Amino acid sequence: MTTATGVRRPVRQDPDERRRALYHLASPVSVLTTGPEDRMHGTTASTVTLVSRSPLLVGVVLRAGSSFARLAAAEGRYAINVLGAEQADVARRFAHSGRPDGNAAFDGLAWTSDGYAHAPLIAGALAHYVCRFHTAHTAGDSELLLGYVVRATADRGLPLFSYTGGLYAGSLRPAKEAAAS
Repeated sequence: MTTATGVRRPVRQDPDERRRALYHLASPVSVLTTGPEDRMHGTTASTVTLVSRSPLLVGVVLRAGSSFARLAAAEGRYAINVLGAEQADVARRFAHSGRPDGNAAFDGLAWTSDGYAHAPLIAGALAHYVCRFHTAHTAGDSELLLGYVVRATADRGLPLFSYTGGLYAGSLRPAKEAAAS
């Protein structure tokens, strides 16, 4: 592991300004799920990223002490449901701290159980990644959950993004090429 060494100089910037700037990192919104059916759990995450192509690893950033990370480690597997533009209500449901516990959180939601992870795969999601737990690491006030992707499926549609603290239905268009000089 590489770490910073040397003299640390104090940062002279308003912490609120730094935080506001970091909210400009747009990211797709996902709901992480774990099973089995008699003790399901789900949580919303807006930071899911490819970490390694070989082996195929994804990383998810959760708050430190996340109950989801603990449950995923105990089960040894979980699913990532990448939400579509029309699924903001699903994202809000699993982000709300007052949601019902366990199976009741999935009431009225269309889903199927994955045969490997025994975790809910939410209908209408743009992609599903079924993962085997790799590790979890505390990093500041967050926890990084790493998982091996065992199976992945994708569908067509527009993504749901988290940006500047809100949810946005994405409309993707290719960036313009720079003019040759």
